[in-house]
Amino acid sequence: MSESAAESITEESAAEVVEVLEEAASDPLVVLTGDLQRLQAEYSNYRKRVERDRELARDMAVAAVLFEMLPTLDDLDRAREHGELEGGFKAVADQLEKLTAKLGLEKYGTAGESFDPQVHEALVHATSSEVTEATATAILQPGYRLKDRILRPARVAVTEPE
Repeated sequence: MSESAAESITEESAAEVVEVLEEAASDPLVVLTGDLQRLQAEYSNYRKRVERDRELARDMAVAAVLFEMLPTLDDLDRAREHGELEGGFKAVADQLEKLTAKLGLEKYGTAGESFDPQVHEALVHATSSEVTEATATAILQPGYRLKDRILRPARVAVTEPE
């Protein structure tokens, strides 16, 4: 096929497309249908955006409330460690911990795990020949995370190799 034949086919195709578009633009039904489809798409995007923003606001509100509850949860842990959590107060503490777990609050930090500055806050530093890498040897205050967000890093004593 020669170049002039390809150009004539292209010119003819372009002319046909222009003609079809002009006919569609002059038909009010086609114009109104296009407008309606665009409006529906805009509304659908708006609903998705509002729902996403609403979910984000909910997550932020839950995180703010749980963050304020962390000192209370620490007090409950200390009371449990000292054997002072008994009777009806123990039932209330258990319910509170179940509720926070249901909302997605997760307690983390165990002695002996490797130190990670992304999730740990080092408060005490020591060296030892017994460890091969930086290790959280004592958990001074547990850390809490909500889903993938750290509400409070675990406060730890870190031991590094000599």
